[in-house]
Amino acid sequence: MSAYPIVDLSTDALLTTTRAVRKRLDLTRPVPVGLILECLEIAVQAPTSANVQNWSFIVVTDVGQRRAIAEVYRRTWELIAASPFAVADRFKDDPARNRQQHKVSDSAAYLAEHIGEVPVLMIPCVELIDGDDRLTAENANKYWSSIMPATWSYMLAARSRGLGTTWTGVTIMADDEMRAILGLPDHVYHATTIPTAYYIGATFRPATRIPLDDVVRFDRW
Repeated sequence: MSAYPIVDLSTDALLTTTRAVRKRLDLTRPVPVGLILECLEIAVQAPTSANVQNWSFIVVTDVGQRRAIAEVYRRTWELIAASPFAVADRFKDDPARNRQQHKVSDSAAYLAEHIGEVPVLMIPCVELIDGDDRLTAENANKYWSSIMPATWSYMLAARSRGLGTTWTGVTIMADDEMRAILGLPDHVYHATTIPTAYYIGATFRPATRIPLDDVVRFDRW
């Protein structure tokens, strides 16, 4: 039983309308820490590789900490936006998809300017095990397969409680700076930074996706 209001959604509606929320985050409304902890209680019920549960979650609410992360985020986003891999430059041979990419890029740029104002930054972390001394291409699967399901469960729980979130990969590109800000030990890696705030409005709907016939194959490629 939740201590906070639950949005009346069917399971299918929850799964198909949990969107990346950036421009519609309410930057002025405080989020109770108890509400974040309730979402994390759900998150840690997610499957984890070998049931090791080697996850941690840093809930950043301190103004100074948020500003420090925001500076790193903004600077790194600007590098991404100016790179050959910029979101807005993808699918240039498909005008409809490229228009959508520009919307996503505009939304991401807005978040980069305002992420320090988001009341909660939830940062999932994963701890190295089995004698691993660093995260590599060979061992990454067992770590991401633990932290990603838990993080998605957090995001779903947040959506069902009126909170907006988005998975961001920007801070991963500034790992050393994030380590310094968060005080991460060498054997702990942060997986993403999840801005979390109440969302504005309630008109979430399924996104336009590539037709299923184009992405499903049976038995072989």
